[in-house]
Amino acid sequence: MDDRTTEAALSLTKFGVGQPVRRSEDPKLVRGEGRYTDDIGLKGQAYAVMVRSSEPHGIIGNIDTTGAKAMPGVLAVLTGEDLKAYGGLKCNLPLKSKDGSPIKYRPRPALAGDKVRFVGDPVACVVAETIAQAKDAAEAVVLDIKPLPAVVGARDAAKPGAPQLYDEAPGNIALDYHYGDKDKVADAFAKAAHVVRMPLINQRLVVNSIEPRSAIGEFDAASEKWTLHSCSQGVFGLKNMLKDILGAPADKVRVLTGNVGGSFGMKAAAYPEYVCILHAARLLKRPVKWTDERSGSFVSDHHGRDYDMTVEVAFDADGLIQALRLSGYGNLGGYCSAFGPLLPTVNVTKNIISMYRTPLLEVATQCVFTNTTHVSAYRGAGRPEGALSIERIMDYAAGELGIDRIELRKRNFIKAKEMPFAAASGVTYDCGDFPGLFKEAIERADVKGFKQRKRESKRAGKLRGLGLACYVETTAAQTTEMGGIRFNADGTVTIVTGTLDYGQGHASAFAQVLVEKLGVPFERIRLLQGDSDQLVTGGGTGGSRSAMLSGTAIAQASDKVIENGKQIAAHVLEASAGDIEFKSGRFVIAGTDRAVGIMELADQLRAGLKLPDGVPATLDVTHVTEPVAGTYPNGVHVVEVEIDPDTGLTRVVKYDAVNDFGTVLNPMLVEGQIQGGAMQGLGQVLLEQAVYDSGGQLVTGSFMDYAMPRAHDAPMIHVTNHPVPTKSNPLGAKGCGEAGTSGGLPAVANAVIDALSDYGIRHLEMPMTPSRVWHAIEDAKAKMPKAS
Repeated sequence: MDDRTTEAALSLTKFGVGQPVRRSEDPKLVRGEGRYTDDIGLKGQAYAVMVRSSEPHGIIGNIDTTGAKAMPGVLAVLTGEDLKAYGGLKCNLPLKSKDGSPIKYRPRPALAGDKVRFVGDPVACVVAETIAQAKDAAEAVVLDIKPLPAVVGARDAAKPGAPQLYDEAPGNIALDYHYGDKDKVADAFAKAAHVVRMPLINQRLVVNSIEPRSAIGEFDAASEKWTLHSCSQGVFGLKNMLKDILGAPADKVRVLTGNVGGSFGMKAAAYPEYVCILHAARLLKRPVKWTDERSGSFVSDHHGRDYDMTVEVAFDADGLIQALRLSGYGNLGGYCSAFGPLLPTVNVTKNIISMYRTPLLEVATQCVFTNTTHVSAYRGAGRPEGALSIERIMDYAAGELGIDRIELRKRNFIKAKEMPFAAASGVTYDCGDFPGLFKEAIERADVKGFKQRKRESKRAGKLRGLGLACYVETTAAQTTEMGGIRFNADGTVTIVTGTLDYGQGHASAFAQVLVEKLGVPFERIRLLQGDSDQLVTGGGTGGSRSAMLSGTAIAQASDKVIENGKQIAAHVLEASAGDIEFKSGRFVIAGTDRAVGIMELADQLRAGLKLPDGVPATLDVTHVTEPVAGTYPNGVHVVEVEIDPDTGLTRVVKYDAVNDFGTVLNPMLVEGQIQGGAMQGLGQVLLEQAVYDSGGQLVTGSFMDYAMPRAHDAPMIHVTNHPVPTKSNPLGAKGCGEAGTSGGLPAVANAVIDALSDYGIRHLEMPMTPSRVWHAIEDAKAKMPKAS
């Protein structure tokens, strides 16, 4: 066995699927050698600054740019009038209201021309030689805006007489969504032995990725080609959005993305700033760069969540679910984003059933325009909201019905023998072991020992609560994906695929798939995702799709490499292609020790190996999958909190998560994904909220007012895998990227309420801040009977 064959065998043992391989990109990143968008500087680039409305709602009378244009270094001041040739930012979701009509909305212009609809709405773009000059000139732009009454809450915006944002959307209702059989659900509720109702608000969140949005626009006049350097979640999808806005052929738009410092859904879509700088680049015949600052990010990046719902469950006399009903409002903000209406409607519908046998489901959501920043996908994008709805009311119902909350869940679980299971949400769970997973979670969390830990906390003057939450996610799939494999001249191998890493660790996980399939040495594998010109398709990263789609694409492309390689190896080994087997990176003549390694074969091809007609000339493959079916990752998170009743301060002190992600490509990466997602759930429950005053001004416009979780808020999070591989893709993977939030959000919320139940408190809206918790305790104390 030669050195390269030995290298391949060792690589397979250490770096194959299932091994806890460290992220290969980390050494570069921790040395500060990453290349984020703002690190890029192009020759001759100018700088752009956006002018934003300070009014939440108003008619634009005039935008006086005279003074700004006369200032030193100013190259251009753009307004909506300058961008009329371009299309608007669209929402192409095929969603319909219950009357059959499509979403009522107006495509968003890059710069507002008639009205402003939220504080931060961009109305002008200043371009100058330096960023300082652009900032100075932006302050000199004079806006004449006639204020109009504003409305910030979705429920208020849907009331008669509320300020109207669009003529096209009477009552501010963009979409009146309905799912399910209303009459059958109503009949089930009428016949139910017990009906439990709960109001539930998913408060608005600011995304707060570590890297603010940034972009550089270029235009090559000779080729009439646009290039955008930008942080994104997928260059191919962003390219398609931009080509429609620009009115350009697909081959005349290129998007490049390097390292990305987080996104959580926020960087997936096109933004007004990108249109402005691309136009300016063509106008000025030079690159134009724009980088947001944190204060701008708070109002210009889309926000997350913001649903005002009522959840209701009908139970029979034995505590079995008969019907589930969710109704309320989803806040779209001032514009209809690319994905906003999908989240409180279809996505919640598909995810609210969770692990429970639920014969009937009804979801009725009105998606409403308000004078706030637009809302779109935030980690989980409807999944955590669905999990919160069902898990909070399961705990609440347990108290109402007088049934232990663990027992209530057990009675309603879908059992493994019932798989595949057609859920009332319209999806079919292909596999899963919900009771078994739940049992393991209860044991690993030592729920039996909780009473003793609660007594210990009480002796220390603390309240202790235990919360548990089940979830089943419907991942984003049913799309195609590219899997390219290139054997390079320098002896490396490049994977080309259309998902995009913005913190997930794709370079390692995807390399592990290639190691497993082809035996290629791990350290020789490279990953190319961020150049739209190199892709033939690409779904981007979102909806926990990457392992399923890119994993499938890489696995199938590897099969094609093997198929081609057998024909080439047959020629090299002077054998019939039918006698060639492929094992651990080697093409072997069956029953002999004669073989050639895949890397050696690639070397011979590069050296000019002569091949007969009909034999593939290369090992390189460009492959596109058929649509890949969705999967249903699931799990149970068990959380314990301690609350200081004198201050309301809450700490998560114990956290166990047991999850079924099917085949786990890299358990180390999965653990990190769960920990990060769980912390975002914790942040929403205990700390975070974007608050507008009644006049439409964002009160929480900086980190001085918006509470992000810090290191001292993070508990040790113990992650266990309980895999039930799916057969819907060749890897058996189910996806894990957003599951931590789906489990963490309801588990932490339930734990806090369990601790507060000592005072008879059974519900509290989020965020459950120290102030809100302390007031709830004091109010409960005041209502308690006085000791005689």
